[in-house]
Amino acid sequence: MDPTTQALLAGLLGSLVAGGAVLAWHLSDRQQHRLPPTEEPLVPPGVATVLSVLRSSAVVIDDSDVVVKASAPAFAMGFVRGTTLVSEELGNLVCEVRRDGQIRETELIVTRPNGPPRNVSARVAPLGSRLVLALVEDRTRERRIEAVRRDFVANVSHELKTPVGAIKLLAEAVQDAADDPEAVHRFSNRMLTESDRLTHLVQQVIELSRLQGDEPLESPETVDLDRVIAGAVDTSAMDAGAKDIKVLVEGQPRIAVLGNEEQVTAAVANLVANAVHYSDPGSKVLVTTKVVEGYVEISVVDQGIGIPQQEIDRIFERFYRVDPARHRSTGGTGLGLSIVKHVAATHGGDVRVWSEEGQGSTFTLTLPHHLVDDEGHASLVAPPDQEERP
Repeated sequence: MDPTTQALLAGLLGSLVAGGAVLAWHLSDRQQHRLPPTEEPLVPPGVATVLSVLRSSAVVIDDSDVVVKASAPAFAMGFVRGTTLVSEELGNLVCEVRRDGQIRETELIVTRPNGPPRNVSARVAPLGSRLVLALVEDRTRERRIEAVRRDFVANVSHELKTPVGAIKLLAEAVQDAADDPEAVHRFSNRMLTESDRLTHLVQQVIELSRLQGDEPLESPETVDLDRVIAGAVDTSAMDAGAKDIKVLVEGQPRIAVLGNEEQVTAAVANLVANAVHYSDPGSKVLVTTKVVEGYVEISVVDQGIGIPQQEIDRIFERFYRVDPARHRSTGGTGLGLSIVKHVAATHGGDVRVWSEEGQGSTFTLTLPHHLVDDEGHASLVAPPDQEERP
């Protein structure tokens, strides 16, 4: 082979080697910069979007019991901490669903270390082959309202039995004493007393039920407190006169609030009636009014038996009686202060009490002030924030 051919072959071989080296370098570089294969997301994007707008607590748990997705309410209610499902009861339900793939729905009582237990309804269902979805609704408030209603019905039923039973017994006594005019007169007077008590109880139950509906005031009007207090005092005039109790009215005149006159009158009348019932004969009951930082304070002061300190927090409960025996003798129903509390809440005010045993009590109903000028025009006074009030 001549030298020219050898040189040509050598150059061709060198080109092939160089080309192979360049190709190998490119292949190696591509392999080094190749992106790793992306895994399919564990929670489908559509599901994640739905969970983000749910009001209920939503939690997605994988097959290792790790929380891979949770809605904000789930964290807020304490069901999830980090990637861990805190509730043991809910965790057991998730395990059961993962085991057989059946949707489960149940009511749970979830305990909390720093608070009362929660009543929740949980619906747990499989979400694909690896995930489980738990939807939790907090039913604590609903269950509490149901319990209050049950207690209310039970208490009303119990309270109605007393006057109804008494009227029945008195009616039988009248029949047996038909030939004794004096006995008939005595029993009939007792029947009238029990009938009045029953009527008063039914009226208060109806009023309290309407107030507990949390319905906004329909067509609120300017309420003249002078007229309200005069009506409340007149309502208790007979009872006060029978016990020789003087009901005095003092304070700033021409004060008005915005609301329902019938409800405000009922609230003040209940406070005055309680003061008269629990005051000793020959004592005084004082009703005062004043304006304090945009609010009207209506105070009813008595010189009665007072309230034990351990009972003050409960006196606004329905049918609660500090002294049940005394309530029986005075015809009390245990609903008056509950009505006062709900009237105050409905009108944007509150009610508070000071009392000492043997020294009497002072109940103060506070309502937003409503200015009335000399020409009869009214305007609501903007009160300061609740926290700033004395």
